[in-house]
Amino acid sequence: MPRILVIDDNDAFRTTICLWLKRHGYEVLEASNGKVGMQVLTSSQPDIVLTDILMPEQDGLETIQAVRKQQPNLRIIAMSGGMLDGRVDFLPIAAKFGADHVMPKPFSGSELLLVLEKVLASNKNG
Repeated sequence: MPRILVIDDNDAFRTTICLWLKRHGYEVLEASNGKVGMQVLTSSQPDIVLTDILMPEQDGLETIQAVRKQQPNLRIIAMSGGMLDGRVDFLPIAAKFGADHVMPKPFSGSELLLVLEKVLASNKNG
C-alpha cells in the first residue's frame, strides 16, 4: 500500500484529501507545513510527498528543495490554489525546483488519484 505524505496548512483541505486517499487504499501521513512535513518524512519513509506551495513556517518550494536534498529520488507532487501577488504562478517554479508533477487547486479526488497512479508508475519504471 503506497504511503502518501500530505503537507498543507489548510486543515479542512488536508483532512478531505487524507480521507479521500485512505478511502482509496493509500496509507496517509499529514503535516500542517513544510517544517513539520520534513520531520514526518524523516521518521516515516513515504512513497510520495504531496505538498502545498503557500504555507507558513516553511513553504512548499523550500520543502521541495529540502526533500530533494534529503531523498533525491522521492516523488513529489506540488499543488497550489493561490498566487502570492496575483501575478506569479508558483507551480512552474515548483517543477523547476524538482516537483515531479504539479496540480492547480481546486482539483477533484479522481484527478488526484490519476496523478498519483501516474507518479507511482514512473517511480517503478524510473
